Amino acid sequence: MKLKVVAVLTEMPNNYAAYVPDLPGCISTGKTWEKMLEMIEEAITGHVEVMLEYGDPLPERNMSMEEAMAYHCEPYTEKELEELSKYDFPPALSVTFKEIEVEVDIPAPAEAARTVPLGT
Repeated sequence: MKLKVVAVLTEMPNNYAAYVPDLPGCISTGKTWEKMLEMIEEAITGHVEVMLEYGDPLPERNMSMEEAMAYHCEPYTEKELEELSKYDFPPALSVTFKEIEVEVDIPAPAEAARTVPLGT
């Protein structure tokens, strides 16, 4: 099954990072832009395959590019800011939003019946 999701790609001072808002916890980093893209594609595939394997429901629909931008730019709550202040994060140099398409293995029919397809 082909799966399309929007990823948030960030250039940091020492590396590159990516995450997928539709798949909480699906993140990756790389020393180069190309490596980070390779790693986030692998992370998306693995994340979805594990969700399907365990029968976890997938999000009913993907965020659009505009929704991902709005999600990424949402202000932090006071509690989140307090938690983040414990760490010394360098500022991002740039942020890019990119639709990524990966091929995901579909589980056996009995398992697939318990999931909601993500993407088209």
